[in-house]
Amino acid sequence: MKIRAGYEISYDCAQPTPIIAMLNVHPSRVQDLVTPDLLRLDPAIPTNSYQDGFGNTCHVIHAPKGRLTMYADFVIRDSGKPDEVASDAEQYALEKLPVETLVYLLGSRYCETDRFTELAWAEFGNVGKGWPLVQTICDYVHNHLTFGYEHASPTKTAWQAHAERRGVCRDFAHLAITLCRCMNVPARYCTGYLGDIGVPAEPDPMDFSAWFEVYLGRWYTFDARHNTPRVGRILMARGRDATDVAIVTSFGPCTLAGFRVITDEVTYAGQAAT
Repeated sequence: MKIRAGYEISYDCAQPTPIIAMLNVHPSRVQDLVTPDLLRLDPAIPTNSYQDGFGNTCHVIHAPKGRLTMYADFVIRDSGKPDEVASDAEQYALEKLPVETLVYLLGSRYCETDRFTELAWAEFGNVGKGWPLVQTICDYVHNHLTFGYEHASPTKTAWQAHAERRGVCRDFAHLAITLCRCMNVPARYCTGYLGDIGVPAEPDPMDFSAWFEVYLGRWYTFDARHNTPRVGRILMARGRDATDVAIVTSFGPCTLAGFRVITDEVTYAGQAAT
């Protein structure tokens, strides 16, 4: 299938403000692009592009005083297959894990493993390791938290979300990641596009989505918010938690003035593209 995706995001800056934007599809998906995924700016100003330590594409922008609009509109090819389920995927002992996965066992800004260790082992210590353990954690998070955009907070941690029992997709991901790490399963945060493809459309405006990946011999996708395999994920960035993959980080005050995301399956004459 083919998916049309993109965004239009505007900020009002009271003064010239440096910004780092992380809005491109992840380099691992670039080969799937049918049309280019280009960051466009209004006013048109130059950017300095680089890949960060997690392999994500970033742009340094010196936003002028006034309004800056960032936008993109592209088509990408997707397999059309739902997230893989590998019920027999095994958990590796820590000493056998690839060293590059070990950072995803540690606590991070939004994932306070030190506060959850006792709870995690009490709740999941008798669950079979590997895939069953991660799925049980997803079930727990999915049932423990109530989703609602009105519950969004840019500073909410996994501990706070667990206490409040509510949040948005990033909170579901942070809590599941934290519990996985407590149980010695490397887990990393993912952000990207996830449209209502193959499921009933939701009434809320489209937004970027958060999910996570765990290492069970290789990396697998899990989604504690939806807790079911989904079609059409388009990865933008990975990291330890939301700190590492913020779509926009401003180094000075600026106000969000507009936000629109599109993620739709491309159809031709009423027939899905392949």
